Amino acid sequence: MPDADELVANALAAVRGTDVRQAERQLDQLMVGTGAADGTAAVDAALLRRLVRGLGRLWPRGWQPVDVDRITGRRLDARAARLVRAAMAAQRRDQAEPVPAWWDDQLRELAATEADGSVLAGWASREGLDRADALRAAVDTLALVESLPPIAVLRPPPGTSGAALPRTGGTARSGSPMLDRVRALLAKAESTTFPAEAEALTGKAQELIARHSIDEALLAARSERGDLPGGVRLSTDAPYAGAKALLVQEVAAANRCEAVWSDDLGFATVLGWPADLVAVELLYTSLLVQATAAMLRGRAERRPGSGRRTKVWDESFLNAFALRIGERLRTATEAATNAADQAAAETAGAERLLPVLAARGEAVRERLDTLFPGVTRHRLSVRDAEGWSSGTSAADRASLDVGGARKPRQVPGRPDPR
Repeated sequence: MPDADELVANALAAVRGTDVRQAERQLDQLMVGTGAADGTAAVDAALLRRLVRGLGRLWPRGWQPVDVDRITGRRLDARAARLVRAAMAAQRRDQAEPVPAWWDDQLRELAATEADGSVLAGWASREGLDRADALRAAVDTLALVESLPPIAVLRPPPGTSGAALPRTGGTARSGSPMLDRVRALLAKAESTTFPAEAEALTGKAQELIARHSIDEALLAARSERGDLPGGVRLSTDAPYAGAKALLVQEVAAANRCEAVWSDDLGFATVLGWPADLVAVELLYTSLLVQATAAMLRGRAERRPGSGRRTKVWDESFLNAFALRIGERLRTATEAATNAADQAAAETAGAERLLPVLAARGEAVRERLDTLFPGVTRHRLSVRDAEGWSSGTSAADRASLDVGGARKPRQVPGRPDPR
């Protein structure tokens, strides 16, 4: 009789193949187990061992806990994502190498906790699965984890010595009174039904972000730390993934960041300095909510018999919204940056701001070239003039003036309205 590890390997190979009957036979073998008194527990332990090992191999290949959680939910389902969280907690428990604080922060945000006893049995019980369905889902999850490709290493993974990878800036997610104020303002902007109130709230949030970004740039210029720009990945799942990627691109470019879209993996990678990455995360999340709400209102106001499918109209609306937001962001932030530079120049002994920002922008571009040497542009098409006009008007009603100004140059590129 095969041992538990061999049974798992056989089931995994069968699931990856095209013979459905063979896959079911191998899953039946998993159900039977090794034939020993503790055969079921041995199979569960073997599945967990291999899943933990697979996760451990992902970390040096660029994956972070939030990334694995996102793609598991995207390609499988929320139930599989919860199994991965439990396995990540088990993997963290046995992690012998040093683990950075931001790693544990991500696990806490995901509520990745390990229950007492068998991880697989506990997960199946919480999900209300019988053993056959639990084993099938576990093998599918393992197959996904072991199939994930390498991606850009944005931050040193657990067990990486400081000499192996340069230190990179991360993003501040909590503990900052300024960021708490920004989040509160944006939440109010998203919930209000009065455009003027949303504009005022968003404008105030952006003002706080802009001040913080400039202050961070000047403080960093006075230090001699050898940090590199950091990065963050933002979800661009369907529907309208291309329009979401364009919104990421426009917000990133206005905040001195670079964005690259990985359509097959469902995210855009944004590279930049910590304060600017915070701005992109907060603004993208808020603007996506506001754009979706505006799109639904605009959809309800469409002329009867307009002749275009709703999906085509929606895509055109969101693309136009993203593009117009980017233009307004760059215009407003260029003025804010120039004003801050003038104020710095008038302060005795103060360094000029624009050279500092230019040097930081160059560092971001160098980081982009290192991590994504083969990146290409992708041009989106806008196929509905009414949707384009409505999306542009909706963006005009949002007053945004945060970050810095620079022409976008990365994926997905500018739409071609027609």
